[in-house]
Amino acid sequence: MPRPVIHWFRRDLRLTDNTALHHAAQSAPQIIPVYILSDWQQHHGWTGPNRQQFLCGCLESLAKNLTTLGSRLILRSGSAEVELERLLRETDAEALYFNRDYDPFGRAMEARVQALCTRLGIACHAYQDSVLHEPGEVLTGSAQPYRVFTPYSKNWLNLPKPAPQGRTATLGPAAAEKIKSLPLPTLAHWQLPACTADIPTPGERAARDRLKRFIDTGILHGYAQQRNLPAGQTTSLLSQDLRFGLLSIREIYQRCRASTTAAQTSIDTYIKELAWREFYFAILWHYPHVFQQEFAPDWQGLPWPGTESEFQRWATGTTGFPIVDAGMRQLLATGLMHNRLRMITAMFLTKDLHCDWRLGESHFMRHLVDGENASNNGGWQWSAGTGADAAPYFRIQNPWLQSVRFDPEGVYIKQWVPELKSVPAELLHKPPAPGLPLTKGYPLPMVDHHEERDRCLAIFAKHKAERR
Repeated sequence: MPRPVIHWFRRDLRLTDNTALHHAAQSAPQIIPVYILSDWQQHHGWTGPNRQQFLCGCLESLAKNLTTLGSRLILRSGSAEVELERLLRETDAEALYFNRDYDPFGRAMEARVQALCTRLGIACHAYQDSVLHEPGEVLTGSAQPYRVFTPYSKNWLNLPKPAPQGRTATLGPAAAEKIKSLPLPTLAHWQLPACTADIPTPGERAARDRLKRFIDTGILHGYAQQRNLPAGQTTSLLSQDLRFGLLSIREIYQRCRASTTAAQTSIDTYIKELAWREFYFAILWHYPHVFQQEFAPDWQGLPWPGTESEFQRWATGTTGFPIVDAGMRQLLATGLMHNRLRMITAMFLTKDLHCDWRLGESHFMRHLVDGENASNNGGWQWSAGTGADAAPYFRIQNPWLQSVRFDPEGVYIKQWVPELKSVPAELLHKPPAPGLPLTKGYPLPMVDHHEERDRCLAIFAKHKAERR
């Protein structure tokens, strides 16, 4: 009797164009699908209720979709190599299939799992799935990793792209009832408080609806001109779907390229954003030290004299800078933030308040539904001026000018900072008169941007001089 194989779901919570699942289904008459829950509890520096609630919904959706194929999702909790060994022995599986991850934690786990399979004499099959091009594919002419995005993107764009493989139609009979499985998780599994944010609808079907809306309703068509405007939907809103693998990157790329209604400049601009995502994956792959320290050697050990009280005002959206507060409140309310606001708020924390970028990086990861280690780290180090292809330390965004440029009518600000609804738009984009808040109950700006800009330049210049 043929032995089953196991598909280990990770960040690929879908049945459509799932590379490892596709190959597993072709190799054996029965696939045992498993997801292994992390077992930390109460607090984690890199995640929180928003993303875990979204994960719970995605697992519920995946379990239902597997049931429609006559299969059954097995849930375990704990260390992946321990739980996989138990399941491999329980099921007498002949092979393990999974899609590769690209951060240091995922890579380390994969190495342990592969060693486990070798020890047990079981075939282990790992596949490329969450990227169009893996870090080792996009290299310089001397086979070195890129440190700057523009040459990386030119190479990346010129490489042939893999095609989608369609939806897996059958996985064979469901795993026997004797194979134990945990119930679908809730936030109680991690002893987390309730998710109070209005997060996106989880699951593969909801993700596919978002993709259709992006391409078919004109959002992609106007992407090049509108993407930096935070009011309304001007972007794809697919970031959490890529993070959890509810959509295949291959299908997104193919469907955007195939659009006959979108402007070519907008298609090209959006595709370049996919390249940015993979550039940061490659940076994390080749330079894993970026999790602990600045990417650029010149800035390692840079002092960050910002205070805890300043950080807390930023985190709670009470800085007195309307555009900054709007972004931080959107994050708290929805678990998402428009990308332009991620840059504005990150640069404000690091350049105006002089707080360590790692504090902001962790705060974002604890609240973002789409929190992606590589992209989040890359974005924070870019804003701080310390990362790969970063904004030079002397390029410091003026939040008042960013505000008038990207939210001139104050639509976005007034949506997320409702106490400013009656304030004329032109007053939202400049410091108020000394001692006179924009409205009762709204704080005065906590710093003078021009003074803090000069202070930031001095901090960077001093550090650079001392390292010579």
